[in-house]
Amino acid sequence: MPELPEVEALAAYLRERAVGHAVERFEVSSFSALKTYDPPPSAVAGLVITSAGRHGKFLDLTFGDDLHLVVHLARAGWLHYRDAFKSPLPLKPGSGPIAIRVRLDDGSGFDLTEAGTQKSLAAYLVRDPAEVPGVSRLGPDALAVSRDEFAERLRSRRGQVKGVLTDQEVLAGIGNAYSDEILHVAKMSPFALTSKLTDEQITTLFDAMRQVETDAVTRSVGQKAAELKGEKRAGMRVHARTGLPCPVCGDNVREVSFADKSLQYCATCQTGGKPLADRRLSKLIR
Repeated sequence: MPELPEVEALAAYLRERAVGHAVERFEVSSFSALKTYDPPPSAVAGLVITSAGRHGKFLDLTFGDDLHLVVHLARAGWLHYRDAFKSPLPLKPGSGPIAIRVRLDDGSGFDLTEAGTQKSLAAYLVRDPAEVPGVSRLGPDALAVSRDEFAERLRSRRGQVKGVLTDQEVLAGIGNAYSDEILHVAKMSPFALTSKLTDEQITTLFDAMRQVETDAVTRSVGQKAAELKGEKRAGMRVHARTGLPCPVCGDNVREVSFADKSLQYCATCQTGGKPLADRRLSKLIR
């Protein structure tokens, strides 16, 4: 799933490539992806893209003065920028993985796509991003929060630190991949309880979060959209590296699997050498 660094990089790429261009056509192929109906997609035609930004993991494109396309790419969604489209014909409903196509006045544009059969990509055409339920519930951005606010937000939710870090109502922008990286840098178990973290541990975790997210944004911004996934994978220390050596100590990276996702960690660096129980409801090592 694209997280804060990748969405920031996509917004930066759109600022460079799309901002200043007028929309020729806004085409919807997957009507389940567009969650709003007022204003209609036709309202975007002729408007100039004036800015591109993000809210946590939500991408936000502004058309004209007050129309916003807010997109959550979910697990399998992506943005593909085209210098030119092969066909001038409008998309047909159900056009493969393409959910939405935006054609610009210079012949370029972009597709919002989603692979697989489990369709979760969500796009909202709104006058105010706060109209999007997921945006209105977001906590402070992970790259904007202060250390004291970070501590207050983290301790406001009792639970395992991995789950609290990825709760978008606590902090916006951190997902499964970068939470693994943050906890590895902080040398902290993903199952440590927020209620038991010391002030020193909170500071260490905050510093790790800023380091990991800032480094990832620095690596990602400036990359083309097509290159971002590879850049993300190349920069990972433990996430999605099960069985490979930890870059810090050389121990094998381990995994805990759940029903629909998994986490990766280094036992030597994070749990005193003790493997974590590989069941959600097991007694967990902290």
